[in-house]
Amino acid sequence: MPRIAVTYVRVVDRVNYFIGRIMMYSIFVLIGVLMWSVFSKQAFIIPSYWTLEMAQYLLAAYYLLGGAYSIQLGANVRMDLFYANWSPRRKAWTDSFTIFLLIFYLCVMLYGGILSMEYSIKYQQHSATMWRPLIWPIKAVMCTGLFLMILQAISELIKDIATLRGKTL
Repeated sequence: MPRIAVTYVRVVDRVNYFIGRIMMYSIFVLIGVLMWSVFSKQAFIIPSYWTLEMAQYLLAAYYLLGGAYSIQLGANVRMDLFYANWSPRRKAWTDSFTIFLLIFYLCVMLYGGILSMEYSIKYQQHSATMWRPLIWPIKAVMCTGLFLMILQAISELIKDIATLRGKTL
C-alpha cells in the first residue's frame, strides 16, 4: 500500500478512536443533566427548562461523534446470517462495494447539514422552546460527526483494498 494511504488510515483511526473514547464517557454528563432535572423538579418544585433539550443535544452529540468510532470497531449493523461465515477476502470485497453506498449517503447528509447550519448561523435560529438556545452549535456537531464518519469510511475502504491485495494495515 502507498505510504500516504497507510498514514491516512493511522491518523484517521487515531483521531476517531480518541474522539470515540471521549464520547463514550460523555454519557455520564447526560446522566448528570437528567439527574439534575429530576432533582430540581422534586426539591425545588420548579422544573429546569433547559434539561430536556440539553439532554437531547448531548445524546445527538453522543451518537453523531461516536459514529466513526462505531464504524472503526465494526459495531455497525450487518446481515451476519451470511456475512459471519464468509472468508476475510469475501468480506473485504463485499465491504469495499457497500462502503461506497455509505459514503454517498453520508456525503448527502453532510451537504444537507452544512446548508442547514449555514441557514441557522445566518438567521441566528433559536429553538422554539422556553429555553431558546441557538441551534447552530448542535448542527455544527452534526456536520463534524458526519465528516468524521466519511473519513472513517474511507479508512475502512483502504483497509478492505489492502485485504484484497493480501496485506494488512
